[in-house]
Amino acid sequence: MSKEFNQIPDNAITQSNIARVIPAKELAVGDPIKWIALAIQDAKRAPWLTLFYGIMFALIPWGISALVALTGWHLVILPALVCFMMIGPFLAAGLYDVSWELEKQHTPTLGHSLKAISRNAVNEWGYALLLMIIMIFWLRVASLIHAFYPEYLDPNLTNLLPFLLLGTVVGAVFTVLVFFITAFSQPVLMERQVDLATAILTSMNAVWVNKIPMMIWASIIFASVAIGFVTAFVGFIVLMPIIGYASWHAYIDTISTKRPRGFE
Repeated sequence: MSKEFNQIPDNAITQSNIARVIPAKELAVGDPIKWIALAIQDAKRAPWLTLFYGIMFALIPWGISALVALTGWHLVILPALVCFMMIGPFLAAGLYDVSWELEKQHTPTLGHSLKAISRNAVNEWGYALLLMIIMIFWLRVASLIHAFYPEYLDPNLTNLLPFLLLGTVVGAVFTVLVFFITAFSQPVLMERQVDLATAILTSMNAVWVNKIPMMIWASIIFASVAIGFVTAFVGFIVLMPIIGYASWHAYIDTISTKRPRGFE
């Protein structure tokens, strides 16, 4: 069972004085599995909305792949991914809204879920812009690593290995950073009228004080994305809504409130 947040000591994030940090509860190792189970229940209770958002998550990478195949111009990937980073939070907000409505014992609707991002629109779009900037910087670093590869070397494993290792390490650093920032930021922005800095620091603090459960949760997300890619994005139709719903339940379990949520 989760423990109360007052049993978790302060850390450098909570004492940074950059913004307010909403306290986090201590999670159990098995909580990520519980979130998936709750997400599956949500998907069963809202099958058509689940299918709609799942198809949207699959259509975007399909569209990017089609653009590259049709034009043969791989530079189109960058602007396409930028669009995805802007649209992704919008789709995630819709999924969070479905779970939120179900918790309130309301009937979720497409119209209501599509309006979810407007509850804290300025900070939500600021969040999307931040993700876009991080992604562009990440791609530029990857391009720089590629540029260091001498053209006169044969592209065999021995010659490529140092660059592959460097790229893996850099990619891992960016992945961890993005996970810290994104784990709970958007649900915080949706449920509470707080600024972006508060949402981000709250998310980072929650991940930091729950390293093992969140590592398990990150592994589940990574595995879901990997399955999606292996299945030519067909897997996204099922897996992305499940991850979205589970992320909302993770937020409810992790981020504290001053008084119990009523959900009426």
